[in-house]
Amino acid sequence: MSAPQAPKVLNRAPGERHGQRVQLGADEPLRLDCGMELGPFTMAYQTYGTLNADKSNAILVCHALSGDQYLTGTHPVTGKPGWWHLMVGPGLPLDTDRYFVIGANVLGGCMGTTGPKETNPATGKPYGMSFPVITIRDMVGAQKLLLDHLGIDQLFCVTGGSMGAMQALQWAASYPERVFAAAPIAGAARHTAQNIAFHEVGRQAIMADPDWCDGDYQSQGKHPRRGFAVARMAGHITYLSGPALHRKFGRTLQNRPGVTYGFDADFQVESYLRYQGSAFVERFDANSYLYITRAMDYFDLVEEYGGVLARAFEGTETRFCVISFTSDWLFPTSENRAIVHALNAVAANVSFVEIESDKGHDAFLLDEPEFRATLAGFLNGAAEHRGIKRP
Repeated sequence: MSAPQAPKVLNRAPGERHGQRVQLGADEPLRLDCGMELGPFTMAYQTYGTLNADKSNAILVCHALSGDQYLTGTHPVTGKPGWWHLMVGPGLPLDTDRYFVIGANVLGGCMGTTGPKETNPATGKPYGMSFPVITIRDMVGAQKLLLDHLGIDQLFCVTGGSMGAMQALQWAASYPERVFAAAPIAGAARHTAQNIAFHEVGRQAIMADPDWCDGDYQSQGKHPRRGFAVARMAGHITYLSGPALHRKFGRTLQNRPGVTYGFDADFQVESYLRYQGSAFVERFDANSYLYITRAMDYFDLVEEYGGVLARAFEGTETRFCVISFTSDWLFPTSENRAIVHALNAVAANVSFVEIESDKGHDAFLLDEPEFRATLAGFLNGAAEHRGIKRP
């Protein structure tokens, strides 16, 4: 019997913007929930801080729908700070002087990990819609292979907001022995009908754009910018709250003394949404958006464990901290409480904090002192229990 092949570390070519990359699944392909196998495949990731001698200080940060592996520092595509720069770094809650923080682009993503925009080795062309439909569990399975490559047997903590919370929960359910602590933020154990509905509006906007070309736009040198921008606009509204929109924009007009009695962006909020849509289109892939939203829709830990969420965590020794925000109507506190109740039912070690905020679902990305203090306190307590030394 031949020895397993070591994962192939891929060197960056000049101008490459996807950070560290590794080829996984060469010896044994990843078996996907859809029944297909994928391998070898590439995973792009970034690390921050130093892995300690016994490899006990690793934190995996799972990103949301529009996120990626760039948690902090300058994002190589946008030129802006990484999406969790308020939380990751020396002296911050995810203290890189104490922890080894890992950010990985999800399977199906578009920042270096294999997804629909990458080349299918069987055809020499972009996968497009021939890429297999993936799930949150598939994403976590790919991350597990990355940790195997890094030689990390157990994560100190897995955390993330929104879709990142889904991944954190899946990690705790699928690989409890590999998760010392988990901090799902603004998440849920299953996607609601309302959330599926919003995603479907976005997908239909993309697919209705004639430049989508049945998903083959790359080969044809096109991009469904108009439909994709509308999808992003609709999605972005769900990340905010009514009070936050009112505070930021109200009914203020956009650089004009009065309404124009036309359909230009009369209001600042209209201009803001158009900007969000057009900017997102330039850094994200439309087909990845389809695949990732579908993965979120399919996520259902309740169904996966026979209709009883508590069964997902039976016998767990993982320490949990579940966090929600009062104005989050996309993943409301009630959905997070359901997770806590399930953990309580199996006598898990769990704490729960609802943060008072009017910033909506996006609050976990913004400057919320109580949120920072909550996550820092949980990590510090778990680290003391684990014996991870302070810097």
